[in-house]
Formats: sequence, structure tokens, C-alpha cells
Amino acid sequence: MKLLSVALFLAVSCAWAQMPPATTSAEKSETPDLRPRIYDLAGALGNEGFKVRDGAWSGSLQGAKSRRLTVNLFAGNQYWFCGATSASGETPSLVLRDPSGQPAEIVRFEKDGIVAAGVTAAATGRYVLEIKGSSPGTREFCLLYLFK
Repeated sequence: MKLLSVALFLAVSCAWAQMPPATTSAEKSETPDLRPRIYDLAGALGNEGFKVRDGAWSGSLQGAKSRRLTVNLFAGNQYWFCGATSASGETPSLVLRDPSGQPAEIVRFEKDGIVAAGVTAAATGRYVLEIKGSSPGTREFCLLYLFK
């Protein structure tokens, strides 16, 4: 599993490195659309055989409060969860909890304010994905998850 995770992480890193840089702060609006940034990463993962599941999920984060999304994962399947916030310079944190409530072992990827967590589900069941920001104030977030 670790070898597969490392190989997948390297493949995503290489594909990500070839992508054009994100828009500059001068090009961003007050509330930028986060979906294109997330879908850029999803495209790199798509090259590795991953498919977007259930579209994007977005909303607002307030201060250090987290938002949670419940997802059904199947044992042995591989998943990537990608997230971003509209706060300049902030990279959100993602925590995935398994059906027993314990943090799942993930492969983490960060670049240009986008974070991704890769996991191979150890058990079938309901997992909880938590996104949390670190900056004060209210800002938008966007999450996307992919499977293979």
C-alpha cells in the first residue's frame, strides 16, 4: 500500500508541476471561483485513472471552525480528496476519519493553497472528511473527491 501511495503521490506531483501557475492576486476577484483550481488537480488525478464523484461541495468557513462531509467509501478502493479556500496564502487542513472515528492514514499533497489527501479505504463504511482553515474571518471553501 505504501509503495502504491508513494508512486501515486509522485505521479500527481509530476503532473501538478507541469500545470500553469494559479492566477495572481491581481487577477483574483474578492470571492474567487475555487472550482477551476480544484478541477486542475482533478485533471492530473484523472490522468492516473481517478474519476470525480458527486461533483464539488462548497460553502463558508468561519475562523478555525471546521466543516464536515460524510462519504461512503468501499474497502480497497483508492480515493483523493482535494480542498482549497479563498483566503490568500491559506492552505486548509483535511482530516479523514474512518468508520470507527479514528483518523485514517492518508497521503498528503499541498501546493499553491490547495491540499489533497489520498487514501485506500481499509474498511467499507461511512467516513467523515473534515476541512479546517487557519485564518480568522469568513472565507469560501471548495472540496472535491475522486475514486478509482
